[in-house]
Amino acid sequence: MESCLGALLPLFERERAAGRATALAVLVSTAGSTYQRPGALLLISASGAYAGLISGGCLEGDLAAHARAVIDTGQAQRITYDLRNPNDLIWGLGAGCEGAMHVLMLRVGPAEDWQPLAHLAHAFAAHEPTAVGLVADCQTPDIALGAVVLPGPGARNRLTAAEHEALEATSRSTEPRWLELAGRCRLFLLPLALPPRIVIFGAGPDALPVVRIAAELGWKVTVVDHRPALLLAERFPAAERLIEARPERIQSVLDEQPFDAAVIMTHQLEADREYLRVLAGSSLPYVGLLGPPARAARLLGEIGPAADRLRDRLHAPVGLDLGGRSPQAIAVSIVAEILALRNARIARPLPPR
Repeated sequence: MESCLGALLPLFERERAAGRATALAVLVSTAGSTYQRPGALLLISASGAYAGLISGGCLEGDLAAHARAVIDTGQAQRITYDLRNPNDLIWGLGAGCEGAMHVLMLRVGPAEDWQPLAHLAHAFAAHEPTAVGLVADCQTPDIALGAVVLPGPGARNRLTAAEHEALEATSRSTEPRWLELAGRCRLFLLPLALPPRIVIFGAGPDALPVVRIAAELGWKVTVVDHRPALLLAERFPAAERLIEARPERIQSVLDEQPFDAAVIMTHQLEADREYLRVLAGSSLPYVGLLGPPARAARLLGEIGPAADRLRDRLHAPVGLDLGGRSPQAIAVSIVAEILALRNARIARPLPPR
């Protein structure tokens, strides 16, 4: 599941700072063809402003109406949309999804100590995996719909050892799951999908769209270069970090935090060679190198036996073969290749549903 929490955080932090409760909508199950998969999030303020998406925009207005009642009463709601009738028009719009969605909506405000979003936001900032449990289906009055279960000592007091282990296991997953509880209740276990961290070696003009597009996906991007004139915050406003370091000193950058992918694009043979040499000794699953195959072959030959440790991870030329030649088109191909690799997909047209 792709990370969608990041899109909610600006609205959440604004409303929390003002002390205003919000409504969190969680897509807990689907049937048929739907815009989003279970785990999608939507945050709605009391004024009707929202962040995130459950549908393509056709259901968010109706969900805002439910949100006002949830915020006012504090009582969670289970909302169902069944769009499987092809002749059905939703508020004058043909949704066209032809699926069913079940949404759990709960209040997140001062009375709830801002949970579960406070816990998820803290883990997101620390880039630490976690998961939360939400009571999304219950037939006993002892447990309220929308009740939140957090990991840690408090969760152990409410769950059995096996149930606590299921919550911990979900934190290491990318997909939500259901957990059956005693008393005819079901807990929806929602993992925090952490965004990938990528490092770009080279701060030239063609790195700008790579950083911008990756940041649009919510990815955390670090840009490294030995030329301080290029490492300007106004050039890379979407980057998480800008690091000035010569190629021979980048091992310290890799030691500071784990990365999921690296892209080398300095246009300097000497710098690229040293980056390749250091990355060969790393465990990064994706290493991309900008430039033609002959240039890559030359650089691999120059780093000698270390090149063998890169063969299965090196993508050179970097990016998918999409046919574009502009910096923006190349940036799309680079980000698309990393995205496909992370999702274990081979880039190809979507099959008919």
